[in-house]
Amino acid sequence: MTTLTEPTTAELVRQIEILRSEIAELRERTPQDKAAIIVFSGDLDKLLASLVLATGAAASGLETTMFFTFWGLSALKKKGAAALSGRTLKEKMFAVMTPSSTESMGVSKMNFFGVGASMLRTMMKEKNVSSVEEMMAMARDLGVKMIACTMSMDVMGVEREQLADDVELGGVAAFMAEAAHARVSLFL
Repeated sequence: MTTLTEPTTAELVRQIEILRSEIAELRERTPQDKAAIIVFSGDLDKLLASLVLATGAAASGLETTMFFTFWGLSALKKKGAAALSGRTLKEKMFAVMTPSSTESMGVSKMNFFGVGASMLRTMMKEKNVSSVEEMMAMARDLGVKMIACTMSMDVMGVEREQLADDVELGGVAAFMAEAAHARVSLFL
């Protein structure tokens, strides 16, 4: 017959330390009340969708981060801040071909030289839907963190001075740090 022996104090202390370590590891992997959204597009309708999701997430109590990369950077540009001096030819071409702010964004389908964006804005106003600019302000008021991708800024020739003052700068690691603990991660 096998007899049970009582564990020693040292064994109990070791088991407690193992349990603490395992709990800490579980906490590290457990999603937090966060949402992380990548904004890749510079299209008005896609930006609107990302802002609706971001403000909805923030309003429901999720700490929300939006990571703007490539064409999504246009959403963060100050109106009239597109300076062409000191840029390479390709950077100048990108500056001319991409929206200079949210107000100059087209829609992803049926834009027809800006008519589609104008129609969408008019329909939104008729239905009392907040404009993209109002949604951006609302997102800021709700504490949504907005990060501009520094690599995309470098590639596309976007300077810090062109972006809204409250925008943070960061690379992929900054976004991944946010997304790693998020309950919700989206790509738009």
